[in-house]
Amino acid sequence: MKRFLYIAIALLLQSSIINHQSSIKAQPSSDPREQAIRKLIQSTVMINQLYVDTVNLNRQVEDAITGMLSKLDPHSTYTNAEDTKKMNEPLQGNFDGIGVQFNMLEDTLVVIQPVAGGPSEKKGILAGDRIVSVNDTAIAGVKMSRENIMSRLRGPRGTKVKLGIVRRGIKDVLTFNITRDKIPVKSVDAAYIAAPGIGLIRFSNFSATTHDEVVDAIKQLKRQGMQSLILDLQGNGGGYLGAAVEIVSELLPKGELIVDTRGRDGIRVAEYRSSGGGLFTDGCLVVLVDEHSASAAEILSGAIQDHDRGTIIGRRTFGKGLVQRPISLEDGSMIRLTVARYYTPSGRCIQKPYEKGDAKSYARDVIDRYNRGELTNADSIHFPDSLRYKTLKKGRTVYGGGGIMPDIFVPLDTTRYTRLYRELTARSYINNASLHYMDEHRKQLSKQYKSFDDFCATFTMPQDVLDDILADAAKKDSLQARDDDELQRTLQNMRHVLKGLVARDLWDYSEYFQIIYADDPVVAKAIEVLSATKKD
Repeated sequence: MKRFLYIAIALLLQSSIINHQSSIKAQPSSDPREQAIRKLIQSTVMINQLYVDTVNLNRQVEDAITGMLSKLDPHSTYTNAEDTKKMNEPLQGNFDGIGVQFNMLEDTLVVIQPVAGGPSEKKGILAGDRIVSVNDTAIAGVKMSRENIMSRLRGPRGTKVKLGIVRRGIKDVLTFNITRDKIPVKSVDAAYIAAPGIGLIRFSNFSATTHDEVVDAIKQLKRQGMQSLILDLQGNGGGYLGAAVEIVSELLPKGELIVDTRGRDGIRVAEYRSSGGGLFTDGCLVVLVDEHSASAAEILSGAIQDHDRGTIIGRRTFGKGLVQRPISLEDGSMIRLTVARYYTPSGRCIQKPYEKGDAKSYARDVIDRYNRGELTNADSIHFPDSLRYKTLKKGRTVYGGGGIMPDIFVPLDTTRYTRLYRELTARSYINNASLHYMDEHRKQLSKQYKSFDDFCATFTMPQDVLDDILADAAKKDSLQARDDDELQRTLQNMRHVLKGLVARDLWDYSEYFQIIYADDPVVAKAIEVLSATKKD
């Protein structure tokens, strides 16, 4: 590789002394790899020096890298420096900023909650505050993009930012000088007792802090009497392999194979085994998955299934089993190059089939599954006998060929939400109504509901709020129910989700999911399975 690098440098130096009438004449090489590299560099130099219009060389190089990677597989990618930083923040578990959860109400930033212990909370910023200016630049009423606003609020740790705050009940604009700090990004969305003795932990990715967060959640739920556990990986797109291995180590005895990776020609690159001393190696376990569960989520669910450690419930997972090595470039950009494939303990390849260079078909796979009926009918899913494998403890039949097929299939409920409700959600009518309601009633609700249990048992969104949503949607977008049945079902959907959104703003996402999951068919099936296991 060094030899190729030296050739590249020599050619670039040579190109600096030729003019537009010259051409590069290099000594021929018998090595086809050297010839290919020489050809690429020659083409880049010629375009840069001879093309009729000015050329952005950086853009040309980035396009060339992207083009080369696109011909390999769907997961080998290039990201520029800015996108690389954005991509890594959720996985690193922190970023530099002021520490607020916020949402946009029309064109104004409204604080949902300050991050506990963060710089904004320490300075006295409250839920419901409106941030109207940053460093004396107005951000409210000017139709500034969410990304632009975030870039103004974020900045290096230790730097200061001046915020203009409008607070309900106070006439003047308040000024807060905030010193930015490291802000933790949590990947555990919810941890609560879903039924007597049954705990539920939901996490959205596998980041640098996910293992510690899951450990804390298990300890917390054990103190509350948890004997059985639901791990909710629905919609979890994966993340760090190491985080998945650490979490599975909390669930399996020491020394059990979790996953192995195999490179070119099927040669094993590495294998990962449980480290022992896990917090939850004996209790009953269920893992929830769906068609958006991918990568590290599939490593976890595949290991649990192959060792007969628990029951996988839901729908077939995405099928992302290619291992990428991040290669950082000197300008902060990154190549994520596929170097191996993941295999479950029984030997199944997690990666679904793909055609090289055909990213469009690969991206349409979930839609194609839906059209084939795979998301609504388990009988629509067919596996050839060549992909049949056996679990390691009980010898149950499982299948390879891409993704993890659950032990218990729960179909996608396409009738759960009405057409009108989906359109109201897509146009943010419901979310905006929740923000308006909380803005006007936050203090009253905080005084009225001292506990979440009390809120759960008695709160109902007032009918006039629902009526206002429907009237506004009919006036602005001509959205109306087709008949009374759709209207009544839409009102039921709205009440349920609005209650969850209010709970989120009064407490946190754990309370939100407790409400939203109260009638979720996948969670209900998990509770049913674990309750029956306890009785047995």
